[in-house]
Amino acid sequence: MGFLDVETWQGKVFSGEWTAGSGGTYDAVEPATGATLAKVGTATAEDVDAAARRAAEAQREWAAMPYGQRAGVLRRAGQLFVEHEDEIHEWLVRESGATRPFAGFQTRAVAAEECWEAAALAAQPYGQLLRSNQPRLSMARRRPVGVVGVIAPFNAPIILAIRAIAPALALGNAVLLKPDPRTAISGGVVFARIFEEAGLPAGLFQVLPGGADVGASLVDHPQVPVIAFTGSTRAGRVIARAAADRLKRVHLELGGNSALLVLDDVDVERAVSVGAFGSFNHTGQICMATSRHLVDARIAEDYAQALAEHAERLTVGDPYRDDVALGPVIDAGQRDGIHRIVTESVAAGSTVRSGGSYDGLFYRPTVLSDVSPDAPAYAEEIFGPVAPVVPFDGLDEAVRLASGTEYGLSLGILTRDVMKGLDLAERIPSGLVHINDQTVNDEAVAPFGGVGDSGTGSRHGGAEANLEAFTETQWVTVRGEMPAYPF
Repeated sequence: MGFLDVETWQGKVFSGEWTAGSGGTYDAVEPATGATLAKVGTATAEDVDAAARRAAEAQREWAAMPYGQRAGVLRRAGQLFVEHEDEIHEWLVRESGATRPFAGFQTRAVAAEECWEAAALAAQPYGQLLRSNQPRLSMARRRPVGVVGVIAPFNAPIILAIRAIAPALALGNAVLLKPDPRTAISGGVVFARIFEEAGLPAGLFQVLPGGADVGASLVDHPQVPVIAFTGSTRAGRVIARAAADRLKRVHLELGGNSALLVLDDVDVERAVSVGAFGSFNHTGQICMATSRHLVDARIAEDYAQALAEHAERLTVGDPYRDDVALGPVIDAGQRDGIHRIVTESVAAGSTVRSGGSYDGLFYRPTVLSDVSPDAPAYAEEIFGPVAPVVPFDGLDEAVRLASGTEYGLSLGILTRDVMKGLDLAERIPSGLVHINDQTVNDEAVAPFGGVGDSGTGSRHGGAEANLEAFTETQWVTVRGEMPAYPF
């Protein structure tokens, strides 16, 4: 019987044990073929309430444990991602449409590393001594928030959940996870089995698959004081408003419309390879994807032509059965949204240099030129394999174009003059900047987050961000004797 044996979890939710969800079941569908992979259990508001109450009770004992015990569970969880990566990859490829290299990146390069980094986080200093004008010891210490609600999306279901789950647990919290219903196996069942086998005490981690109603119940529950959400800006605004009514903290990692600035001193062929990966990896379904190629006008035509040639060579198909560069988009709604942006941009004067078509859920990598700043392909988050190429004349115009968006997630700058690149980075609002690389980058040790419509800043990655995200600061003073007051 395999690690992810279907009979263990099919049609069930996880609350420390596998039980039937009170919302019934639904089909997990393979986007490449439309085949049903398994039945997924569905949670309801009643399940959320029971999970939150159980998690709050279990969390108190977990927080009181020696940090080494929490670290041991996280170390074991990281190892389990490595030991069972083949099974996990199979579900990622079939359920989310990921290629095998992208599935591998999610498990070994990110999930395992996130768990190991979280294990080290458990041993980090958790406070500081403060000076005081009074005869007392004064200190600030970090305490776990209690129960953390994690709401994760479909596009990178392992990465975009584990970066909140692992540090939250390591710091003494319980976690309730609501995965995207389209990837509730690779983004939900996988975590339940990992932490079940790693020896995490029952009730500390629970998986609640379902739709927006389940997410709303999680945000609204009084025993869930912190929400970590990754998804669209539209949904993030809804969650932020609902959380504000409860005076809850929300950590929002939202959409992007990230620019790649290509200066005229680059090797064009090499720059095109970098840009193609940024736009087309995982069919462009990445929040950090290179969404706008801003290219010096002196090389823009050569760049667009070479990028189109790269796009034409990329293979698109079923990543489970064939060795392809791009798999399917997640569903018909996603595909139709991508195609609307392309067709409306063409109607606004853009030229299709390659792609612009699809077969089922397989969208061809697309290159557009003659893209005006008011075209949808320039102004909107595409979340698909589309690369708009826009020329600029001079660095001031490059800065204006790159900054001309409500988003501020990631920025790439390609140039032989790295000091010029650093100067440009100072002038463009962005949570992440990569000089001489494309916009899609992620490491467990690095702070991650965007500005503007891309989110509420760095709330993931690195000890400082994780401590800020998943603990509360408590001021404590200690006197040797009680003072005398004039009352």
